[in-house]
Amino acid sequence: MRQHILNDADTLTGRSGQASDLWYESEDINANDVPYLMSLLQESFSQWLEESNGLPLMNRVALSLFSPELKVADTAGALARNIPMDEAAMQAAQEALTGQAIAIIHSSGCAAIAVPLMRRKDEQQPFAVLTAVAPEADDVLIAQLQAATFHLRGCFYRRFERMFIADIIQHQRMSERDAQHRASLFAAAKRLYDGIDVGSVLSEMMQSLVALYPDSRIRLYLSQDHMKGDARVKPLHFNHPSGDFVAKSFLEAKPFVRPREGGLVDLAVPMSGKQAVYGVLRLLINDQLWDPADLPALVLLADTAGSAFENAKLYEQSNVLIGELRLINELTKLLSQSLKLKDIFNYTTSELLRIYQADCCCLLSYDKEQQKFVVMSSNLPSFENEQFSIEYGFTGVVYRSQEPVIISDYWQSNSVSSRWMDDTGSRSLIAAPILSGSEVVGVILVGHRSPNYFSYENYKLLQVLSSHIGLAMSNASLHAEVRRMVITDHLTGLSARHYLNDRIQRKQRKDRCGSLIVVDIDKFKSINDTYGHQVGDQILMQVSETIKASIRDTDIAARWGGEELAIYLPEIRREQAYRIAERIRMKVESDTSPSVTVSCGLSEWTFEDDKVSVESLFYRADMALYQAKNSGRNRINIG
Repeated sequence: MRQHILNDADTLTGRSGQASDLWYESEDINANDVPYLMSLLQESFSQWLEESNGLPLMNRVALSLFSPELKVADTAGALARNIPMDEAAMQAAQEALTGQAIAIIHSSGCAAIAVPLMRRKDEQQPFAVLTAVAPEADDVLIAQLQAATFHLRGCFYRRFERMFIADIIQHQRMSERDAQHRASLFAAAKRLYDGIDVGSVLSEMMQSLVALYPDSRIRLYLSQDHMKGDARVKPLHFNHPSGDFVAKSFLEAKPFVRPREGGLVDLAVPMSGKQAVYGVLRLLINDQLWDPADLPALVLLADTAGSAFENAKLYEQSNVLIGELRLINELTKLLSQSLKLKDIFNYTTSELLRIYQADCCCLLSYDKEQQKFVVMSSNLPSFENEQFSIEYGFTGVVYRSQEPVIISDYWQSNSVSSRWMDDTGSRSLIAAPILSGSEVVGVILVGHRSPNYFSYENYKLLQVLSSHIGLAMSNASLHAEVRRMVITDHLTGLSARHYLNDRIQRKQRKDRCGSLIVVDIDKFKSINDTYGHQVGDQILMQVSETIKASIRDTDIAARWGGEELAIYLPEIRREQAYRIAERIRMKVESDTSPSVTVSCGLSEWTFEDDKVSVESLFYRADMALYQAKNSGRNRINIG
C-alpha cells in the first residue's frame, strides 16, 4: 500500500486537534491503492449487505458490484440470475461509468439500473458501479438503489479509512522498530569497537544477535583460530555439511538467504573487514519472525563486527609482536652472556619450555665426523647424549629440508616415526633447524602431549628464536675454537705451557696429590740435522700421539718447549707415575720412525708438603730429567 507521510503536528484526531474535524475523512484512493481496490470492494459489499439485511430492495432485484475495469467484485439479491440479466447489468455498468450518471438498460423483459459510486475528491470519477436487475424499473426502485449506493459508498470509505489508519500504524510501528534497530545497532557497534581483544568482540557480537533475534539459532564460522569456550563459534571448514552455503558466502563475500523445511529461513552473512573476510555469521530463524528488510541491518552488524574483529586482531598481533621482540631481546641478551655451549643448550631448553609452556624440549647438535645428531640438552634425562641418524625422525626431516616443521597431531600422522615423540607421549610438535650460514648445525624439538597445541604464531616465533640461538652457538663455538687455539700447540695438538701451569695451580688448590713427568726427546738436534726439520716435526707429533694414547682423559699433556713435553697426572703418586712414564718410554722407542728414545724426569706433590707450587714441582722434575740425560739417556729419574 502507498505510504502516507505525517507531519509531527498531525494526529489521528485531526490536524486542528478537534475530534469533529477528522483529517483522514478527506483522504481518497489513488493509483497506489488500485491493487487493493477489489478486496476493499468485496469487504465493503459484504458489510453493506449485513447492515442492509431486511430491506425490501433485496427481495426485488439481483445486485452486482463492478470495479472500474468492469470486473464483478460481488453479487447478491433474491432474484434468480441468468445470462441476459448479467449482460444487461454489464452494459448498464459500462454506460454509468462512461456517462458518470445513472444508466438504465431494458433487455429481454428486464431492466438493469446502474448507479456509479463517486470518489470523495473527484466527484466526476467513479471508483465502482452498483447494478440492480429487476423485471421493471420504477421511480421507487431507482430511489432505493440510490440510497443503497450512498450507504455502500459510506461502507467503502469506512473500510478505506480503516485500511488507511492501519497502514499508518504499521508504518509507524516499522519506523519505531527501525529506530529501535538503529539504536541497538549503534549501541552494539559502539560496544564492538570498544573491545580490544578478539574474545570480547566475538562475545559482544553474539550477545547483540541474541538480543535482536532471541528465538533464532546463531552460529559463527571463523576462518582463523576460533574462540574456545563458546560452542556457537566454530572453525570454518569447506567440507562442512552446509559448506556449499556458508563457504559460498565466505568466498563471494555476499549474504545469502534460503528457505528451509519446517517454516525456517537460513541466512549466511559474511563478517568482513577492510582487508579480508574473517568468517560467516549463520542464523536459522522462523520465517514468521524474519523480515527481509532486516537483512541490510544484519549485514551492517556483521561488517561492524568484522572491522572490530580486524582491529582487535591487529591490536592482538601487535602486542604479540611486541612480546616476541621483547622475548627475543631478552633471550639474545642472556645467550650473549655465556660463551659456553653447554650453558647455551641448557638455558635455551629451559627458556623454550617456559615460553611455550611445553611438556618436553630437546636440542640436538650435528656431529660432522659421525654424521649424527647428538642430544646436547633435554628436560628428559634419558635422552641426554642420545645419538640419531640424520635420516631418522623429525630431526632428519628438518635436516633435509632446512625448514621448520609443525605437527598438529602426531597420532593422526603416519608419515614420520619418532622415538622421541613416542617416549614423551607428545602429540603436538614444532621443530626448527639451527643454521650457521647455510649449514644445519643443530635442531630444536618442542613437544606437548595435547593435540593442536601449537599455533602458527608459535611456529613462526621458534623460527626466529632458532636463528638467534644459532648465532649464540656460532659465537660460543668460535670462542671455544679461539680458546682452543690459544691453549693448544698447533704442531703437536698438546696443550700450551701456560694452560698446563694454570691447570696444575687449580688442581693443587683442591686435590690431595699429583705427579709431573717431563719428557725430552734424546738427541733431537742430530735428528733435525740428519733428517731435516720436517722429519723432526713428525717425530714430535709421533711422540705426542704416543703420550696421548698412554694417559687418561683427565690427565694433561703439554708441549713444554722445543722437544720437551710435560704430563701432569692428577691424584697419581710417583710409583704409578713411574709406570706410566716407563710405558711411554718403551712405546716411543718401539713405535717411532725413525726410532728415537726419550728421557723422563718425574716429581710429585702432596698436601703434606711444606711448600706446594707449580715452580717447585717443575724444578724437581727438571732436575730429575737433567740427571737422566747425564746418566746415559733413555731412562727415568725421580726428583
